[in-house]
Amino acid sequence: MKNVILIIALFISGGLATAQETMSGQLSKNTNMSDVKEIYFAGGCFWGTEHFIKQINGVVNTQVGYANGKTDVQNPTYEQVCNDNIGFAETVKVGYNPQQADLNFLIDLFFKTIDPTSLNRQGNDKGAQYRTGIYYTDKADLPVIKQAVEALAKQYTKPVVVEVEPLRNFFPAEDYHQDYLDKHPNGYCHISPELFDMAKKAAFSPQKIYQKPDDETLRSRLTAEQYAVTQKNATERAFRNEYWNEKREGLYVDITTGEPLFISTDKFDSGCGWPSFSKPIDKSLVMKKTDNSHGMQRIEVRSKTGDAHLGHVFNDGPTDKGGLRYCINSASLRFIPKDRMKAEGYADYIPLLEKK
Repeated sequence: MKNVILIIALFISGGLATAQETMSGQLSKNTNMSDVKEIYFAGGCFWGTEHFIKQINGVVNTQVGYANGKTDVQNPTYEQVCNDNIGFAETVKVGYNPQQADLNFLIDLFFKTIDPTSLNRQGNDKGAQYRTGIYYTDKADLPVIKQAVEALAKQYTKPVVVEVEPLRNFFPAEDYHQDYLDKHPNGYCHISPELFDMAKKAAFSPQKIYQKPDDETLRSRLTAEQYAVTQKNATERAFRNEYWNEKREGLYVDITTGEPLFISTDKFDSGCGWPSFSKPIDKSLVMKKTDNSHGMQRIEVRSKTGDAHLGHVFNDGPTDKGGLRYCINSASLRFIPKDRMKAEGYADYIPLLEKK
């Protein structure tokens, strides 16, 4: 069906034009292009996938093209993608503002447009170019994508065949493919009109999802000391670490995941030379383990989500604050001053800074 329509489109177009990236509505005045992130969705015929994605508030630009084919092929045509064995998938490049629509939100909506158990087929379209996939350019996106696919797989008895891969290559499709359903409102599409309406009405509720990055990512992001402390249970030197004498108001988050762990109102000067806290923000954020290393018996403290070594907890803290001392390595934490908390997405924790 789609191929018949394309023969007509090719005749009318009289040739191929260079594809231009298209905008899906006006950018918010609060959106800077430097804040826009990219993700690539392959969901069968890219006409419908693009039109669906464009309806979502927070998507700032889309472009259809061909992705993750043979690396020795440059600028493939639609005919080559359909008829030659060059491995490209019809794909939509998506630029989005994560403050208005985060990756998890976009993936959840995208999944509603596909049969994730169908291999090389969506709707009436058959062939490897119509396979489903999510292709990423930022390694930090991989844990979010993998978790979403794993959750989706639990809803099916048949295997889920959505590809999850880094983007190897992407070439814009011919001009007549761009915004196809805007130009041809009654054109062929494997996605129902009801889903377009649903995407337009979908409401994003910001919710941070904290996940532990893979080891390669951790090694690239952390300093040698931060990696040794969080991943190898090392201990930094007392009085020679970043936050032992930090007195500003603010939030302390897990250096590996960004998850909030401690707040400055619970920090006190214990004289030990490391940051000391009377308690974590919530007990569920940390886990405790018996530590018999170095000829001592201590209670180790680790972050629950990141499984990062934080330090140890002792029973010699201030009695008026519960009697505990969470002795934490600065290398396991990142401090966010109060005046930066809103900008970095931690505004919900500002009320905790009110003096108790």
